[in-house]
Amino acid sequence: MDTRNITYFRAVFEQLHFTKAAESLGISQPTLSQQIRLLEAELGTPLFDRIGKKVIATEAGKLLHQYGMKMLQAEMDAKNAIKELLSEKRGTVRLAVLPSDLDFQLVPLFVEFKTRYPDTKLQAFSTIYVRDEVLAHQVDLGIGLRTPADKRLVQIPLGSEPYEVFVHASSVLAKRHEITLEELTKHALVMYPKGYLGRDLVDDVCREHGMELSTVMEVGSASSLLQLVAAGIGATIQPRELLKQHSGWSDIVSIPIAGPVPVRHMELTYYADRFISKAQQQLMEWLIDFFKSKED
Repeated sequence: MDTRNITYFRAVFEQLHFTKAAESLGISQPTLSQQIRLLEAELGTPLFDRIGKKVIATEAGKLLHQYGMKMLQAEMDAKNAIKELLSEKRGTVRLAVLPSDLDFQLVPLFVEFKTRYPDTKLQAFSTIYVRDEVLAHQVDLGIGLRTPADKRLVQIPLGSEPYEVFVHASSVLAKRHEITLEELTKHALVMYPKGYLGRDLVDDVCREHGMELSTVMEVGSASSLLQLVAAGIGATIQPRELLKQHSGWSDIVSIPIAGPVPVRHMELTYYADRFISKAQQQLMEWLIDFFKSKED
């Protein structure tokens, strides 16, 4: 078994379709099928169940995917480490970030990073599944909400940030110095749909205290929520820094929440067993300093 076999296997595992997997690899379908049969013969067990045209990974296939991804990542780490040793070119840094943070906070930092490392390609992905992306080796670093400790990961706390209420400047709430979540149950709200991290965090706090918020509209982006608030459709509950990092919303004001306050705890994560390039290390340090400065 070598990394080429694993690459072939991964393509089938992800596509669950031999023809599509072969096309993505640039080889013929019979060649791919033969390679998978040889791998199954070597391991002594089927990796996929073939039921008509349907392909399903077996338990052995799921295990091979779990450990095979580590083999592919180890090969990539070795190549990257040697490439960095021999050249000033820094390769690629892949970063997963929560959508609102990517849209409103981190672009200036990325500009500074590119100035410092002009030969490094930075790929910043917007996702609510930051931890999963890191564990799947789809990204090098992740910025997301704090998750339970995982020995596979390095998890660096980035501080905490309370949520506040954003309202239009003409709202009857705009002159309030603070407001409770219970009071907000009587006001029109625009929020993320249920299932989004920010919405679930707020709902969990409300549920713990016997409350439930109702919404007049739900959208899936922070920018859209702010536009709805600016249009007077309703108020929204968002992380405090979201408004401070964007100067284009002069007609929106933020109000601190009294009583139980939703708070998001942020962390930077990366896979513990992997090579970290100089550029990745520098970006991590900048990200840590950036979030620390927000608390000072």
